[in-house]
Amino acid sequence: MNLKPRAIYVETMVHSEMERVWHATQDPALHEKWDLRFSSITYIEKESPHDDQRFTYTTKIGFGVTISGEGLSRGEAEKDDGSCVSALSFSSEQPVSLIAKGNGYWRYVPKENGVQFMTRYDYQTRWGKVGTLIDRLVFRPLLGWATAWSFEAMRLWLEEEIHPRESKRRSFLHILFSLAVAFIWFYQGLVPKLLFPETGEIQLLQASGLVAGYEEVAVALIGVLQMLFGLLFLLPIPKRMLFLGSAGAVAVLGVGALLSTPGLYLDPFNPAVVNVSMLVLCVAGWGNAKNLVLARRCKRRASS
Repeated sequence: MNLKPRAIYVETMVHSEMERVWHATQDPALHEKWDLRFSSITYIEKESPHDDQRFTYTTKIGFGVTISGEGLSRGEAEKDDGSCVSALSFSSEQPVSLIAKGNGYWRYVPKENGVQFMTRYDYQTRWGKVGTLIDRLVFRPLLGWATAWSFEAMRLWLEEEIHPRESKRRSFLHILFSLAVAFIWFYQGLVPKLLFPETGEIQLLQASGLVAGYEEVAVALIGVLQMLFGLLFLLPIPKRMLFLGSAGAVAVLGVGALLSTPGLYLDPFNPAVVNVSMLVLCVAGWGNAKNLVLARRCKRRASS
């Protein structure tokens, strides 16, 4: 069985001039700002302008561990169609680095509305068969995602002038908002409606008179729907309209509770407190999701 994964290939379309795309990707001070794969990139001074460009890089992987390595950019070649290619090789001598050495390229193809920017790279791993398995199942998919996310962050920087630092902040908040809303909907569906409906959910429906005689079934159905709705926030799908729909659902449920059982609004942590907090959370998530970096916007495929 061949466990060796195929090379990583990522492509995006940047609606900007070739010069700006080239500068953002070839200048190490700019490159390290948008590329999640590197914490810092430093060019080593050339002895001759015609020499290949050597560089060093570091990547912080957490828990105080930093991977360091070096690379060589072999210059660029301009084609007849105006496209350019920048080839490079990279390696790390650290035993803790899964990547031993590798190589790849960046290709820039001018189009009518911008630049088609793509990369392909591959590498050799350490740690024998264990390293190969870790790479295939975990590391390489994660690295491919990080490449795509980085390309999109760079695109937004050039097209919308959203700094990669701001993109990282928005992505963190998006995850936080999504997890929080998912938890609230899932909890509200599971605990008070499916596990302990007698704590007030059935009485609430009885007071409304909407489903006389079928309150238990209705509560269970609503609970399942709430849980499923919460799980949607955990899926890799666009969530801006989900946040908006969530805010609308919370408002409707809050008004319904007020009309059927107004006395609930006198209790501690009553629906007014919970619903207003949820509404603010959903509106914040909706606003934050605009111009969000999404790795899936890039074309990705296995490349032999």
